[in-house]
Amino acid sequence: MTFKARESLSEQIAGHLAGQIIRGEMLAGDRIQELRVAGELEVSRGSVREALLILERRHLIDILPRRGAVVRDLSEAQVRGLYELVQVLLGLVIRKAIKNVREEDLDPIIALIHELQLAASDRDLDRFFELSFRFLEHAYPFARNAFVEDVLADLHPALQRTYFMALHLDGDEMKECLSFFKALVETIFRRDVRSALEIIREFAERQSALVQESITRARQIEAAWRGRRKR
Repeated sequence: MTFKARESLSEQIAGHLAGQIIRGEMLAGDRIQELRVAGELEVSRGSVREALLILERRHLIDILPRRGAVVRDLSEAQVRGLYELVQVLLGLVIRKAIKNVREEDLDPIIALIHELQLAASDRDLDRFFELSFRFLEHAYPFARNAFVEDVLADLHPALQRTYFMALHLDGDEMKECLSFFKALVETIFRRDVRSALEIIREFAERQSALVQESITRARQIEAAWRGRRKR
């Protein structure tokens, strides 16, 4: 794999590994071996070690004594906590946007809405996924708060992991997400804080419940399978 100089090497390695976790190519509990990753990517073990610390900070892995780095489990409580925090932080961002932004500041956001619409029409999940987070990345600076932006940046990979799951769990989820983005932009144009916060709350609670239900169902299936094997 060839890396570019625009980011630190450890950041690029972290991004590569994060993509595998987000897409489900590495599953909860899977070990990430420094030596294997270093060999596959032709980088130093020190750079891989730094990348793993980044992934731990971004809530995708745990670094455990005697086990090393493992992909973090996704529990119902963790999903619920993630969406509760995102709801609060995104609400802050949108409140600031409603207060401060000019209509012309929203031009890039409007362009992304059009691209999201095209991706949804084409049923292009990967493109829709990418554009969704470009939309959010364009919105975060409206907070005018570097601390908020930093926290959201660190939460992004964990949110991408659950968002990716949601898009693949429900055939209508892409349509629901598109409606959410459109409605959010409309509330900014109307300067309607109350509606914006309600839209964010409803979206976060609905998608959180969808992912939690999937986790619960998978755990029940696994428990039933283990029960059958013991007979």
